[in-house]
Amino acid sequence: MQQVLKQTVKIQAGGIVHLQSPELIPGSTAEVIVIPEARLAQPVSLVRYIGAARGCYPTPAEVDAFLQRERDAWEE
Repeated sequence: MQQVLKQTVKIQAGGIVHLQSPELIPGSTAEVIVIPEARLAQPVSLVRYIGAARGCYPTPAEVDAFLQRERDAWEE
């Protein structure tokens, strides 16, 4: 039967994984499979973007004037 060694390890800087066990025979070869722990990304709230962008119109009066011109164009 094939021997299996399972350990939980900390991934170091640069993606280096250090595995050490007295059960491993020096000079022998082994197949290593790394299964990273799944991390869920924190959802980004879109509410923080409301009002954050620069508007197309410098003043509310210019917005009203534009909307009025659009309404007038539909009535013709």
